[in-house]
Amino acid sequence: MKEITSIMTGNVWKVLVNVGDKIEADQEVVILESMKMEIPIEAEESGTITEIKVNEGDFVNEGDVILTIE
Repeated sequence: MKEITSIMTGNVWKVLVNVGDKIEADQEVVILESMKMEIPIEAEESGTITEIKVNEGDFVNEGDVILTIE
């Protein structure tokens, strides 16, 4: 199981995947919003989404786990 973490502090603007989705490396999975800028979070490797730990509108800090893949 691998964890995808936030690369910065901000609000979760959009969750682009669902549990069970198969994703590819470099695919955008979440978009954060900070200071009116949209910052995409990309998966570092391929896999299947096993858990989403955030909801749209949540505040996250740098390093917080956003979702897990297997």
